[in-house]
Amino acid sequence: MTERTSHSHDERDYLPGMGKHWLLPLYDVVHHVFGLQPVHEEMIRLAGLRAGLRVLDVGCGTGNLLRTTGRTHPEVELAGLDPDPKALGRARRKAARAGVAVRLERGFAQAPPYPDGSFDRVFSSLMLHHLDTAVKDELLAEVRRVLRPDGVLVLADAVVGERGHGHGMGRRMNERMRDNVGDAVSRRIAAAGFTVEPTRTMALRVGGDVGIEVARPNR
Repeated sequence: MTERTSHSHDERDYLPGMGKHWLLPLYDVVHHVFGLQPVHEEMIRLAGLRAGLRVLDVGCGTGNLLRTTGRTHPEVELAGLDPDPKALGRARRKAARAGVAVRLERGFAQAPPYPDGSFDRVFSSLMLHHLDTAVKDELLAEVRRVLRPDGVLVLADAVVGERGHGHGMGRRMNERMRDNVGDAVSRRIAAAGFTVEPTRTMALRVGGDVGIEVARPNR
């Protein structure tokens, strides 16, 4: 079973990145074992970063994607959003050790606390499949809102085959993962008002394939 967590100051709940809070110390171990670093590097390449751009990582977890971005592109302005304060604490410590400047805030993907048109690039890495179907659509609508008109969304998530296989699923598949069958992710992004490039697929060392979507707001 997974663990749903809520806080008294906000009625929304969230799923910790590793399913349960006590598993958080294993987050970076899983990141390494699954081989997620090349996925992050490809996301950064596809984002076409340059000096002065503002970049948001939605559902940043312990900050691995932000840390890699800051190391390779110190000239961009970085922000991270996540509902888990313990994950954010780890992200702050890791960014400080790496000498990466990043603004981290606790918040929810479907209600990011930023004005319209705040960012040039938005990242989302292996987070979408954690969300309920309705929340996925709320997230994408909010991403479109906070992106500037010439901005870019780069989203990576699990790829699930037509029979439900992929991302270590075997025969097990819940509603959230059914939303990832075939080209469902790219179609969902397009329905939120984006023009989506053909999906790039990368194989993880463990756990199946990841699809990377690059999308731009329709004008």
